[in-house]
Amino acid sequence: MVIIVAKTFYFTSDKPHYPYELPEGWVWCKLEDIAYVASGSTPDKSSFVSNGIPYIKMYNLRNQNIDFKFKPQFIKEDVHNGKLQRSRTEVGDLIMNIVGPPLGKLALIPPSLPQANFNQAAVLIRPYLHKDIINVYLKAYLEEMTEINSISTKGSAGQVNISLTQSQNMRIPLPPVSEQHRIIKELKHWLSMVDCIDCNKEILYDTLKHAKSKILDLAIHGKLVPQVPTDEPASELLKRINPKAEITCDNGHYQKLPEGWAVCQLDSIISYEQPTSYIVKSTDYDDTYTTPVLTAGKSFIIGHTNETNGIYEKLPCIIFDDFTTDSKLVDFPFKVKSSAMKILQVKKDINIEYIAMFMSITRLIGDTHKRYWISEYSKIEIPIPPQNEQDRIVKKVRLLLSRLDEIMENL
Repeated sequence: MVIIVAKTFYFTSDKPHYPYELPEGWVWCKLEDIAYVASGSTPDKSSFVSNGIPYIKMYNLRNQNIDFKFKPQFIKEDVHNGKLQRSRTEVGDLIMNIVGPPLGKLALIPPSLPQANFNQAAVLIRPYLHKDIINVYLKAYLEEMTEINSISTKGSAGQVNISLTQSQNMRIPLPPVSEQHRIIKELKHWLSMVDCIDCNKEILYDTLKHAKSKILDLAIHGKLVPQVPTDEPASELLKRINPKAEITCDNGHYQKLPEGWAVCQLDSIISYEQPTSYIVKSTDYDDTYTTPVLTAGKSFIIGHTNETNGIYEKLPCIIFDDFTTDSKLVDFPFKVKSSAMKILQVKKDINIEYIAMFMSITRLIGDTHKRYWISEYSKIEIPIPPQNEQDRIVKKVRLLLSRLDEIMENL
């Protein structure tokens, strides 16, 4: 939103010290010309107490605001008024971090902190006049990062820094106070719109996630693609795969199955393997290594290993967390983190992606110290469409989910 400020500038090449030609009534100045700029200090350990003057550290600068509830620290009042007198803050002061990465953390001291102090990784900015309006304007201008990036220097171990002197000499395009008010009014208007969009974005994101679940639910109930009467019935397919399978064409969970569908237990069409032979021996992972190490939970790929033995290559397969009942379809060679999973293979002529869809929305929640596959999960009944319809369902789901993913990525 600082673009609103920057749009009033006009680039010129004949002023080497300042990057823009300013509108009439504006002036370029150094920050120290219009504000008191002071760095923070770090007292010795004996200065800290359980209840005293709030002491702001850089982790308290969160989302461009002061969050003092996050790991609060306090110092003695005599230290605040003595050794650290120059870094005492007032309500409305602007605090900017000068050690990164990242740089560009800025926050205004809120009324909830009438007295506070801060450490040496930041500077305090207190304008001599019109503090309440100028600091809002300065915060917006500096958040654009052009000036901050132009003066930052690289230190050791990837650190980037701004010195107190560099902070004092920052170039500020200063408009008249009346125009500052108009700029801030516009900023508030557009920022409120951005907040509204962000709020609606979260709602839309949740709606899209729900839509994904709904698509999968429709898929396993035969409502996503039309049935074709000439398809071989699923009951004949299941008899051919596993003559001993208990097959029904309807049950209490899946009443009014589409024509040609049948129901069987997962273990009638899935075999499992213990992962013992594929467990990684060393957890010294490195992204430059080629073989991923997997877990069936949310993290999925937890690292990469250079081990060449014990790599699972019978693909595709489904990995199943035996405790949480999470599952993942896998189509690349891998090793695993632990024995707390099963590696599942689907019988020939059953589409493994269809089975993975069913499992992704079918979980058992209970005692997390219990292993579920053999005792319970493998006994879950699954609705099976004819083989050709399985393929049509998978193709349709891929298309719809890819479109939803594209929308989510562009939010």
